[in-house]
Amino acid sequence: MFKAIVSAETLKDALDSVSVLVDECKIRLEEEEFAIRAVDPANVGMVDLSLAAAAFESYEADGGVIGVNLGRLEDIAGMANSGDLIHLELDEETRKLHIQIDGLSYTLALIDPDSIRQEPDIPDLDLPAEIILEGSQLGRGITAADMVSDHIALRVDPDAEAFYIEAEGDTDDVDLKLDSDDLIDLTPGAADSLFSLDYLKDMNKAIPNATEVTAELGEEFPVKLHYEFAEGLGQVTYMLAPRIQSE
Repeated sequence: MFKAIVSAETLKDALDSVSVLVDECKIRLEEEEFAIRAVDPANVGMVDLSLAAAAFESYEADGGVIGVNLGRLEDIAGMANSGDLIHLELDEETRKLHIQIDGLSYTLALIDPDSIRQEPDIPDLDLPAEIILEGSQLGRGITAADMVSDHIALRVDPDAEAFYIEAEGDTDDVDLKLDSDDLIDLTPGAADSLFSLDYLKDMNKAIPNATEVTAELGEEFPVKLHYEFAEGLGQVTYMLAPRIQSE
């Protein structure tokens, strides 16, 4: 059983955060939250999303799981204006999702959840460095790095108490230094890892500029990025595996 009413903006933000990595996913319709966890086909990037029942205008669910084509669901949600409410109701018999937006009705065929990749386990990593910064600062570093390379290094210098976003191209280099005055908060620890810029660019598309982003880093470890949306009732965590740097 699933029946809910949610603002178009909240639903779009939730779907956007997942669709940057995967085309289809399982949605867990828990009693207390709407949750998605997925890993991209190459097992490089992962997303874990939860949206509390309180983020919805109304929400009833009993713990079922549905499989959806994210692109199709995003297209439907995209037909709503920002102030619109989206009504969602699962038809148990036909296994279809009925969607209503301001007089428009759409019946979405669902995907068998068993045919979708298994949800990943989130590794429990104890990462020594934590950086809290504005989404716009992270976006600026990613945009600059993209001008010179397809890899990006994220580094913390504990002595200088600074966070660096760096990229080395064939001819040009980029280096953005953010010290503790530039950041919302910094827990300095030794951290230096190289990542695929394509994945970080995709993740960054979903992160609002004005949002606080928490980045957790280590030495040649995955990066964890967390941010909130829907006035703190929605949470997204991305994890991105590093590219191991050859000496």
